Amino acid sequence: MRAEVKQLWEVERPRVTQAVSDAAKLGDRSENADYIYGKKRLREIDSRVRFLTKRLEEVTVVDRIPEDRDKVYFGAWVTLEDDDGKTVTYRIVGPDEFDVKAGLISMDSPVARALLGRRLDDEVELRSGDEWVTYYVVDIRYQD
Repeated sequence: MRAEVKQLWEVERPRVTQAVSDAAKLGDRSENADYIYGKKRLREIDSRVRFLTKRLEEVTVVDRIPEDRDKVYFGAWVTLEDDDGKTVTYRIVGPDEFDVKAGLISMDSPVARALLGRRLDDEVELRSGDEWVTYYVVDIRYQD
């Protein structure tokens, strides 16, 4: 998030500001698409920077691995296995970082909430569509 704020504020916003300034010098602003869309983009950038700045004030950076590595905490990679031997691996991340296709699930998701606090070999019941599936925690890893 910090990198995005820096990119928006120090690179993109000055570039768009210059483009709006150049477009304003051309005269009639009411029919100048570069000016109109540039001003719109500036509002979008400012809105995104405000949102990210507020989020950064609220978030807590977790920069250490828990002492008990056999228990699921925030940041853990958790591998689950069902009764058929199929496995799935998830990493529990913050709500702004989730990407289900990459296996990153939000700590606020039902799956993550069911996993937090579990230990190796624990049984976890998760809803899959209309049915409940039993999984077993077969691996918990933390990235250094």
